[in-house]
Amino acid sequence: MEFSSKLLENAVYEMSQLPGIGKRTALRLVLHLLKQPEERTEHLTNALMKLKSEVNFCKKCHNISDTELCEICANPKRDETLVCVVEDIRDVMAIENTSQYNGLYHVLGGKISPMEGVGPQDLNIVSLINKVREGGVKELIFALSSTMEGDTTNFYIYRQLEGLEVTTSTIARGISVGDELEYADEVTLGRSILNRVPFESSMKAN
Repeated sequence: MEFSSKLLENAVYEMSQLPGIGKRTALRLVLHLLKQPEERTEHLTNALMKLKSEVNFCKKCHNISDTELCEICANPKRDETLVCVVEDIRDVMAIENTSQYNGLYHVLGGKISPMEGVGPQDLNIVSLINKVREGGVKELIFALSSTMEGDTTNFYIYRQLEGLEVTTSTIARGISVGDELEYADEVTLGRSILNRVPFESSMKAN
């Protein structure tokens, strides 16, 4: 792709580094921004800069938050004995949209993936185990995607919980194997949460 301006080329390159954005889409977005009033571009730039510099991660669940505790953890009406283990904030949003879950969350920040150099030490697993050890959590729901990496992460955490008094379950396989939670429709995802099964049973099924 030939560019008449180095500034344009640099902007397109940076935009194309975003996931799911190819060079042609990046070019279209950059040209769109060029046509907008200067203050519109400034608002976008400021929003991104503030996001990077001021965003917090909830000290209890690691969800993205504006405050020390996210709104979910700070809500006294949520069931603190029930914790849903998810990969990232997109999964929290997907499950919240079902309106079928009233417990808390624990955001791992990814999945174990040796191919990508992601090990247990790179995820928020230690804080999850400590949370269970402190008492009060009666059930952990594994809600990671039905992929090899998701199953590996579930099993690793399950083994770390041995000897601790907590029930482990996993969402029902209404979610197709290999699918990511964020792309599941709300009805299917909601039913998968409500019809969750003991984690031991899911291992036998595999």
